[in-house]
Amino acid sequence: MIPRILNPHYRSLLRGAVLVLLSLGIAFLLSGFPDNKKNPLIALTALGSIAGTIDHVRCMSTKWSWYHGGVILMIYMDLMATGMILFFLLYPYTQWLTAQ
Repeated sequence: MIPRILNPHYRSLLRGAVLVLLSLGIAFLLSGFPDNKKNPLIALTALGSIAGTIDHVRCMSTKWSWYHGGVILMIYMDLMATGMILFFLLYPYTQWLTAQ
């Protein structure tokens, strides 16, 4: 018996938030942030973040309510976290543009 939070057939805000924030934390560690090292494994964390965003989008309702507004705020949080992960992934590859 799979717990409901781990079962992808059920919608879960908690599972989406954990996926996104865990992906952001792992990407932060893999990038070695102040040094911004190249690490292609950060692409996997980007996929994890996108999976969490999809899980949040599945929780949207058709009628507006405070729950719907909260889900929209969580989707905005997901977009910011995904943007940071993509920055960690792509920024080291643009260093040759500023090299002299």
